[in-house]
Amino acid sequence: MDNIVDSLNSAYQEFVGAAAHVLETKESSAAQKTAATDAALENFKQKWELFRVACDQAEEFVESIKQRIGSECLVDEATGYMAGKSGQHSTGLPPISAVRLEQMSKAVRWLVIELQHGSGNAGGAAAHAHPSAPFDARFPEDAAQ
Repeated sequence: MDNIVDSLNSAYQEFVGAAAHVLETKESSAAQKTAATDAALENFKQKWELFRVACDQAEEFVESIKQRIGSECLVDEATGYMAGKSGQHSTGLPPISAVRLEQMSKAVRWLVIELQHGSGNAGGAAAHAHPSAPFDARFPEDAAQ
């Protein structure tokens, strides 16, 4: 995370420096178009693009962290982990195993993918397992609990 912040800060500083250089160059040339102002503007465009890339990378990082935190909270809630902590209240739903939660999550993802591809076979998808997303409707790991 520190690398991303440092990269974003560095790109921002270079961008602001390039903007200041454009203004200084324009002022020194009496607002006339010169080779120096063209070069300063080109440098400004490059720094702007680098800053945009750094912003995009930071945004992707933030989104991935948000998804990971959301997933961890979901697993904690579903498995009853949070219910034991002081100040936390349970939803009243019985906890389920993390394995079962993962299986259900994969099944939902495959249903979404099938719906996005217009297969029209969403109802049958839950009845049979996709090879890369095993989903056993019988949940054998729950029988041992």
